[in-house]
Amino acid sequence: MGALIRRLLAEPRLAGVDVDRPDLVDVHRRILATKPLTRAVFSELYQACRAADERHLTGSGVRVEIGAGSSFLKTLYADVLTTDIKDAPGIERVVDAMAMPFADGSVRAIYGIHTFHHLPDPAAFLTELGRVLQPGGGCILIEPYYGPLASFMFRRIFTTEGFDPHQRSWQTPTSGPMAGANQALSYIVLVRDMDEVTRRFPNLEIVERRPLRNWLRYILSGGVNFRTLAPGWSDPILRAVEAALSPLAHWLAIHHLIVLRKTRTGAR
Repeated sequence: MGALIRRLLAEPRLAGVDVDRPDLVDVHRRILATKPLTRAVFSELYQACRAADERHLTGSGVRVEIGAGSSFLKTLYADVLTTDIKDAPGIERVVDAMAMPFADGSVRAIYGIHTFHHLPDPAAFLTELGRVLQPGGGCILIEPYYGPLASFMFRRIFTTEGFDPHQRSWQTPTSGPMAGANQALSYIVLVRDMDEVTRRFPNLEIVERRPLRNWLRYILSGGVNFRTLAPGWSDPILRAVEAALSPLAHWLAIHHLIVLRKTRTGAR
């Protein structure tokens, strides 16, 4: 059944495109240009990142988007440096998030949207956060959630990524920059094993973690990988439905926002 649904809903412009090739970025950008509902959803994600930055973080260092890919965050916030592990048009700097080329204490904020679960070694990334962030600076992540709807969906909709909340190790044997990821990784590291994070990285603290309520619009928009199931003009109607069902966010959410901040003293 899952394979049939994927075939029916798959975005035809992605047929034959290797998820680990740089040209995926170009295809995703062309798709985004024709899907107003998807663009509206992503604009809201970018705004949520910036709002969390301004709410929780301090400092004057650079703002960096990791795993930017086809992101258009920079069109909203021109001061953000766009980076990715793969070079592609629109990427200002090729950066490995697990070995970042930034000076110690030089970064105010790192934004990562659908990026953390692609990291083969999240401990290396957390170590880098502790090094490059200014005290008071932080990292804002938007990642697949782990509630009932999210768990059901993410186990079934992608053939190149899994969803295994029971994986014991933080390290994921990925087969490429995109393929082979575990979409449950943010749950594993930053929810299930948060006590270990606290012990190993005492200079990092979670100051916000919440499910997002854009689930209905995201699903019906098709994201960048599936067909759109609702017209762009439906956005305010779908927002109203999401608002009415907001008490059920822990069951219905498919993404969550997490804010990690570097403490000023290096320890709690």
